[in-house]
Amino acid sequence: MKLTTAITMTGMAAALLTAPALAQDVRPNDVKQERRDLRGDRRDIRQDRRDIRQDTQDIRDDRRDLSADRHELAADRKAGDKDAVKGDLKDIRADRKDLNADVKDRRADAKDLRKDRRDRRQDRRDLRQDRRDLKADQAAK
Repeated sequence: MKLTTAITMTGMAAALLTAPALAQDVRPNDVKQERRDLRGDRRDIRQDRRDIRQDTQDIRDDRRDLSADRHELAADRKAGDKDAVKGDLKDIRADRKDLNADVKDRRADAKDLRKDRRDRRQDRRDLRQDRRDLKADQAAK
């Protein structure tokens, strides 16, 4: 019984003595760098949100154009104008291509936004840990 207590106390003492040694690696510059990283991530998130809003607007515009082209096609088919029908079909293909490209861009921007949010969360954790380590290091001195 006394032996297990002694081993436990020795292990705890060793852990307490090495904790300040591990915290000595943190410098105030590390905290500053973490803050800079956090600000950069916030800036990236704002830009990604702007990009997503713009892509969403582009998608709406492309869908509106596609709808207008379909109405023109229906009117030209009803009128029997074959040249206009060919032109309308060409316009529809071009608008679909634009729409698909905009959807692809929006997906990529949404993916970037998720990545930047993950980075921001990790930077927050790192900043908190650096502050704790710095505080523990200063308390140990």
